[in-house]
Amino acid sequence: MSSIAEKLQRKSQKSVGSKQVRLRLVYIDFWSAVKLSFLIAVVLGVILIVVTFLVWTILASTGIFAQLDSILGDITGDETFNIIGSFSLIQVVGFSVVVALLNTIVGTALGAIAALIYNFTVRITGGLLVGFTNN
Repeated sequence: MSSIAEKLQRKSQKSVGSKQVRLRLVYIDFWSAVKLSFLIAVVLGVILIVVTFLVWTILASTGIFAQLDSILGDITGDETFNIIGSFSLIQVVGFSVVVALLNTIVGTALGAIAALIYNFTVRITGGLLVGFTNN
């Protein structure tokens, strides 16, 4: 009588042939492409807002704005110029929110257009051929 370990050892000695499956991508669902491109654009917009906030905070805390104020004051001769007064955190983050909203709209539209163009060109090219193996 053989043990379970011997049975497993005999099974593992069998050579498994590598199967390959070839699939052709001939259609991209329009609404799925729109939803995916919208989600990607929203995530990129949030990343843009957070990075803008972090960069402004780092520049303000390290004193870069004060150094720029003194350099620009020396160049222009106007000692009252203040970068933080001109570009406050609220103004900079507000601008990045507007840019993020515009990027979301444009990114969603580009995703929809890309799906439509792919679906039209598949009729000419036949689609993408993708191969999968079980290694």
